[in-house]
Amino acid sequence: MSSISQLAKRFREVLLDGFWIANTNFKDQLSDVTWEQAVAKVDSLNTIAMLTFHIDYYIAGIINVFEGGGLEIKDQFSFDLPAIESQQQWEELLNKLWADSEKFALLLEQMPDSRLDEVFVDEKYGTYRRNIDGMIEHSYYHLGQITLIKKLLRNV
Repeated sequence: MSSISQLAKRFREVLLDGFWIANTNFKDQLSDVTWEQAVAKVDSLNTIAMLTFHIDYYIAGIINVFEGGGLEIKDQFSFDLPAIESQQQWEELLNKLWADSEKFALLLEQMPDSRLDEVFVDEKYGTYRRNIDGMIEHSYYHLGQITLIKKLLRNV
């Protein structure tokens, strides 16, 4: 299996369908979360909705680069979640995450392995490989937070 295929598989595992590393994934964890739970605050933690938006923000930003655009995302805006006030708005955010995740994986699969060691936008960001690995690791980090926040909400 090529390096690109392995990375795409790992990305899908954390977002869409894997159980190997964490015995869960974003889609599995978020499938039974209501909009009220998604926006509920637990102490000073981010909400599930904010973490969902945050991960999708970065996925969408990297997709833009994969498609030949610039790196237009900024860390300072990565938690600027518009208000979610209904189940429909929550489901729209989830559907955007699922669609962007699949698009990310498909674009990744179309990349030649040789691109992995090329500079990602600017030398200060490292290589494509570093950024793709970073996206996977970042996703697992926030998946763990979402899992814990769900447990805390259900024990309230």
